[in-house]
Amino acid sequence: MKNFTTIKAEDFSENSIKLIGSDWMLITAGSISSDEYIQDKSFNTMTASWGGMGFLWNKPAAFIFVRPQRFTFNFTEKEDVFTLSFFSSDYRGALSLCGKVSGKDVNKVKEAGLTPITVENGSVAFQEASIILECKKNYADFLKPDCFIDKSIISSVYSAGDFHKMYIGEITKVWKKNT
Repeated sequence: MKNFTTIKAEDFSENSIKLIGSDWMLITAGSISSDEYIQDKSFNTMTASWGGMGFLWNKPAAFIFVRPQRFTFNFTEKEDVFTLSFFSSDYRGALSLCGKVSGKDVNKVKEAGLTPITVENGSVAFQEASIILECKKNYADFLKPDCFIDKSIISSVYSAGDFHKMYIGEITKVWKKNT
């Protein structure tokens, strides 16, 4: 990939709490079906500020959460791989747009000024990203109301009963933009 270098997952030293919770990320699943991107619904992306990274099942791992009503959900369900793209603060507006509009209705990637690229695992990420994680799904399940210890989370976050599905993916490759 042009302008990117791979690093080992164990050498990834950025603060994941800041990257995800404050700076946000794009979760993307699907593939580009032609060389010139046209809104053909072959992939979708969504802004997320919930998730994490660590080490699980003897592998570097990332975990993400997607609600079933999100257009990205069907792509995440269908695909075995997904990407997490992180951006500099220059792209805050693009991430905000990707979190507000649905790819079902709008070519939000084009409107956000982002350039989709195919990464080695066949999924989609963005040329403008500063960091890209390629992930292979290892586990997925819906959050369950009876498993919450702190029941106040249900009333404050899931009052409509629309529980997220959690995906745990092995981080198979980390790309860092050359500076």
